[in-house]
Amino acid sequence: PFASIDVDGVSRVERCDCVRDSLVARLTAEARIPRRYQHCDFGNYTAYNQLLTRALNRTRQLAERFPVVEKGVFLQGPPGVGKTHLAVAVLRQVITTRGARGVFYDTRDLLRLIRSTYDPVNRTAEMDVLRPVLEADLLVLDDLGAEKTSEWVDETLNLILNTRYSGKRTTIFTSNYEDNPDNTDPDSLLFRIGFRMRSRLDEMCDFLQLDGADYRELPP
Repeated sequence: PFASIDVDGVSRVERCDCVRDSLVARLTAEARIPRRYQHCDFGNYTAYNQLLTRALNRTRQLAERFPVVEKGVFLQGPPGVGKTHLAVAVLRQVITTRGARGVFYDTRDLLRLIRSTYDPVNRTAEMDVLRPVLEADLLVLDDLGAEKTSEWVDETLNLILNTRYSGKRTTIFTSNYEDNPDNTDPDSLLFRIGFRMRSRLDEMCDFLQLDGADYRELPP
């Protein structure tokens, strides 16, 4: 539907806002944002130290400049500092202001879903799952490194990263694992994902360290 508006005495016909609102609602539903995070935006994020303020400013800048951005971001820090909050804030803003196609996945859930396509009883094809992940304008991959490592996991995640890197598609990652060079420490990101993937992430993202008290336990 269209609406007639008057601009400086000249009548113009423009697409009704309801069409845009309907598109945003559809894109938001397709983004798979978990109910727990559907309220998250930049306005209700509490940055109570310098690291969190830097992360807030960088992610807000990403959302405002999208899609003209060179890199995504990798949000790294302990649980409860608001990594997923900021990632979802970017996702929601680019959907609302740019009409972008975005998708959110917990890394373990995504791998579980891809693996389920190998079941002959399941009629879902692997590419039906992978295509939105590979082709989304913005992908949020939450909790990278939490998945149990295996050759299949390594190859699947590298396929996703390399395809998105080659297509210059923006990706936001979050992880609880510390980014240190010790590949023998089970709690290090490098141990969890390996040298090849860590190197690719460096090319795809700016790494942002978040730290502080548990974001969920701050007083109102």
